[in-house]
Amino acid sequence: MADTSVSAPKFPISRLGLFLVTVLESPRGCASVHLHPFWVRADTLISWRYAGGARLQDQAPAMLRGQLVEIISATVFVFIGLAACAIAAIRRSGVRLFLWLGIWSAMYGTGLLTRSPAVVAVLPKWLQISVPYANAVNEYLTVVVAFLAFLELSVGRLRVVIGTVIVAGMAVAVAGIGSFVFGGSEHKFIQFNHLVTVCGLLVLLTVLAVKKLSDKFLVFLNRRVLSAGTLVFVSVALWVNLSRTLHYETPRLVNHLGFAVFLLSLGYVGVQIVSASERRLLSIEKELEVARQLQFSILPTAVPEIQNLRIAVSYRPMAAVAGDFYEFVPADGKRIGFLVADVTGHGVPAALIASMIKVAMQSVEARAHEPREVLRGLNRILFKQLHEQYVSAAYLWIDTEHGQAFYSAAGHPPLLRSREGRLERIESNGLLFGVIPDPEYPVRELAIRTGDRLLLYTDGLIEPQNASGESFGDRKLEEVIRKNQSRPPAELLEQMFSEIRAWQPASLPQQDDITLVLIDVR
Repeated sequence: MADTSVSAPKFPISRLGLFLVTVLESPRGCASVHLHPFWVRADTLISWRYAGGARLQDQAPAMLRGQLVEIISATVFVFIGLAACAIAAIRRSGVRLFLWLGIWSAMYGTGLLTRSPAVVAVLPKWLQISVPYANAVNEYLTVVVAFLAFLELSVGRLRVVIGTVIVAGMAVAVAGIGSFVFGGSEHKFIQFNHLVTVCGLLVLLTVLAVKKLSDKFLVFLNRRVLSAGTLVFVSVALWVNLSRTLHYETPRLVNHLGFAVFLLSLGYVGVQIVSASERRLLSIEKELEVARQLQFSILPTAVPEIQNLRIAVSYRPMAAVAGDFYEFVPADGKRIGFLVADVTGHGVPAALIASMIKVAMQSVEARAHEPREVLRGLNRILFKQLHEQYVSAAYLWIDTEHGQAFYSAAGHPPLLRSREGRLERIESNGLLFGVIPDPEYPVRELAIRTGDRLLLYTDGLIEPQNASGESFGDRKLEEVIRKNQSRPPAELLEQMFSEIRAWQPASLPQQDDITLVLIDVR
């Protein structure tokens, strides 16, 4: 067999693994292709010839025709793998099974391509040199990726067992690949790799075969599909290995079809799981929408008409339901109480506590003119129900007939009063609800007059951060109030939200519930 080599510029000699493609004349006069591991210099460009003198690159079309089915099968597996990975990347949540199945399919297809002489022949030299390393990585890590896919289908102790198989597979892979890179045989640790694979498969087959075990340790809904796919895959594997001992060569396409059936059965199970998850999410969303409507129904439906007061309110929950709450307690046309509360946390738990505040408030309305007793009464009622959650609250009582206001709070941001261009922070805080059974709440008495502007708010107003991590804060809030003193209450509240949106990065969603109650004294 003729062979030519063209010298390239000299570089240091290194041992680089390459599959040397040797084309031999068979006794029948037809060419057969064999792959042999061979070490070559990094500075030599090798080409191969038939006895007639044709280069390997010229032989590629002939080899390609002989391996067309193999290459098409490999391409299909790579395409399916990339498509599954793309689906996992787009959906992001709840589809890790598709990610691992995609990687598994792509690795299977890539392994077929890198073991195809026709494909290797048309690769650039630097890629040809990397083919043995890619094959080693593929051969050792396939078992790890496969069991990562099965990990997504398992629960309980089976997850621990599969996790152990994955760790063992990784250890063997590191040893096998490392040995090959540093000059050893690619197959030095392959028996250990096979042992890990067989042990893991025996566990999975046992679980699949016993309905009681599959019901207990697997999360999918249809056991029959995966069992059928696994049965086909195992049957093909057994037939192929048995036929080799009988010196009968099974077409490679049978192998690929067996794996494809198994992969599709796993994919079907994955689609089932995702569909079930989406149905649950849709059900939860419907329930949250009902909860949202119920929560809004416990809030005041309208702003009360009080002599010499102009009132505006804005309530912006972060999610479907919120932990903020506000209430108006009008006594008559000249006196009214305002309650603003903020439950720690977010979502459904906080919203349930907020609804409890509504009920608790009704039991203390008789003493609405006494902020201290209102807060003490609310704390007594809620204390045993909070279960390590806490509530901040502020209560303001205004008597327009006598020009008086009384204010008290429980761990809440201060009341802001704007008067003649000056802004005053009024604080009169006791402990949060839920800390101790019977705390004291100090009360501030305020004289109010025409032109005063009073603002009650929750801390979601001052906590938003800009791109630099700086909070909106009290200073920025006070600046907005000063610059917009002439605006009506409703317009000022809208301006505050506009300022917050401008302060936060556009991509950042609202981080907390926000409640604002603005009162102008006329």
